[in-house]
Amino acid sequence: MFGYPWSPLAISLWVACWAGLIALVVGTALAWVLVKVKFKGNWLIEGVTLLPLVLPPTVLGYYLLVVLGQQGFGPWIEATLGFRFVFSWPGAVVAATISALPLVVQTTRVGLAEISQEIEEAALIDGCAAWALFWKITLPIAWRSIMAGATLGFLRALGDFGATLMVAGNIPGRTQTLSMAVYDAVQAYDFSRANALVATLSVIAFSLLSLVLLLNRNLAQKR
Repeated sequence: MFGYPWSPLAISLWVACWAGLIALVVGTALAWVLVKVKFKGNWLIEGVTLLPLVLPPTVLGYYLLVVLGQQGFGPWIEATLGFRFVFSWPGAVVAATISALPLVVQTTRVGLAEISQEIEEAALIDGCAAWALFWKITLPIAWRSIMAGATLGFLRALGDFGATLMVAGNIPGRTQTLSMAVYDAVQAYDFSRANALVATLSVIAFSLLSLVLLLNRNLAQKR
């Protein structure tokens, strides 16, 4: 991937799609654990999950850089998997995923928490397996919250700047996302390019955010 120069839009969409998908799967699983499983360390998992929301992006990026770089697991990852995360698009995906995860978890958690426990218990009594309960009851009921979480996660990944810059760098055609391209354009006083990039990012963000608000509105009307 990215063997030749790609546009910032293409890189942003590629990274955001991967990061949004990973954040959706991991975030939904974490939300389910926080809602359905009661244990003493519950608060610790929730705190770690929310940490990217309160840490400065550069601090989060530094942590990832230490873990994934040459002083951390970087050499082992490169020797085992054949690629590296630092200064490459997989690193951008990891950084964007970590940044997006809290939004996915918190949004999805709301929908999962509103599922009646009586419905789930009745299904289990009738012989419904745990996996079937999740796919046939939990997902159909909470799908709006899950879709809202997925959309917010995608948008957060699409607009990430600090953490992605620290881990993946700002390499034109390889890791330069829309946010980084806007920064470079402003630094170069190329405001016509900056305006075009900002307009593109704003239109995408507003369109998807409108979808989230519409889903939440429909959900509120059905309560």
